Amino acid sequence: MFFRSAVGALCAGLIASSAVAAERIEFMFPAPVQGKLSREMQKLVKEFNASQSDVEVVGVFTGSYDETKVKSQAAAEAGKPPAVVLMSANFATELAMNDLIVPMEQLAGDTDLGAMMEEFWPAVRPNAHFAGKVYSIPFQNSTPILYYNKEHFKEAGIEMAPETWAEWVDAAKKLAKPDGERWGIMMPSNYDYNGWLVQALTMANGGQFYNPVYPGEIYYDHASTQGALKFWRDFAHQHKVMPTGVTDSKQVSTAFFSGKASMIVLSTGALSFVRENAKFDYDVAFMPRNIRNSVPIGGASLVSFKGTSDAQKKAAWSFISWLTSAEKIGHWSRFTGYFAPRQTAYDLPEMKKFVAENPDALRAVEQLAYAGPWIATYNTVAVRKAVEDEMQALLSDPELTYRTAAARAQENADKVLAPYAEQTALSLQ
Repeated sequence: MFFRSAVGALCAGLIASSAVAAERIEFMFPAPVQGKLSREMQKLVKEFNASQSDVEVVGVFTGSYDETKVKSQAAAEAGKPPAVVLMSANFATELAMNDLIVPMEQLAGDTDLGAMMEEFWPAVRPNAHFAGKVYSIPFQNSTPILYYNKEHFKEAGIEMAPETWAEWVDAAKKLAKPDGERWGIMMPSNYDYNGWLVQALTMANGGQFYNPVYPGEIYYDHASTQGALKFWRDFAHQHKVMPTGVTDSKQVSTAFFSGKASMIVLSTGALSFVRENAKFDYDVAFMPRNIRNSVPIGGASLVSFKGTSDAQKKAAWSFISWLTSAEKIGHWSRFTGYFAPRQTAYDLPEMKKFVAENPDALRAVEQLAYAGPWIATYNTVAVRKAVEDEMQALLSDPELTYRTAAARAQENADKVLAPYAEQTALSLQ
């Protein structure tokens, strides 16, 4: 009797346990702009967990994009591969090359992945693909845009935002006041932002920054990149309308809010932050062009590391597909300022109402017609740092020439790329 009762109690316990058990997975995410993004992301995780009982997502804040890459790789090497990571959109190529993340087809089950990707803007798809497979799902994406103080423009007699580099320099000269009392233009030159903006200027100068179909080539010592380095350097040393030295994104936004900078370049991901803190009439515009309108995609996508169980893969896809639905991705766009990478988000009534009330939210979407993929190479961060070091040196040293800086950036990047080139393009098959 005792035995039958004990067995019955054990079975009841197992049934009750299995009824409430949920597959527990970690979700690593950065908050690159401000703390409120991490708090809102935690709210979304809580909402997802409350919406069902099969999966429990544990949100883990990981710092910057670069720190997120390092920490997620370290977790994978320690035998605890993260099931979902919100990763810088251009890191998927390197992670896939190193066999660290899995193609999304291993997670998607019955989902028609090709049809799903067709719902995303064409400009964000290249960074999601590598070797013909989808390795990431876009979630929060951006382009660099020009923010400007309309009151300063009126005071200086400038009627519209600059569209060309010549107009940009002219406007900056009219807006700047002597001895740094007010800067005409400011742009962040800290790591990560720096390389993104050099790429943007290179593309606007008619060139390609890297080979988008072969991750072993970079074009730093080409005329278009040399011109981009010179153009940015001249704002500081020749025209004296930008502070010298390295300036981070927080310094740039603070100067804009205090009236110490009339024009700034930041990510559209900062749009809500600017909207909340600019106590003056402002607007946003396309990045000015020299040869053509062109900008790189930025922001982050969702990836899943290799080594998770089938149950974790299923749980990861459940969360990824929920988080990237038109409804949730639209909510995130309205909250942050990132544009929604899923086109169908803009068909929803709440999004139509929002952009009607905030037309500046459409500027990055309009700029997508001229957008291209973000630098993605073998060992992306080190290759990117090669040109960032030189751009920072150009802004700090008025004696350094753009030709010397471009040549050094190319030489150092080529050294980083050499192992891959030796194994591929320089190896006869």
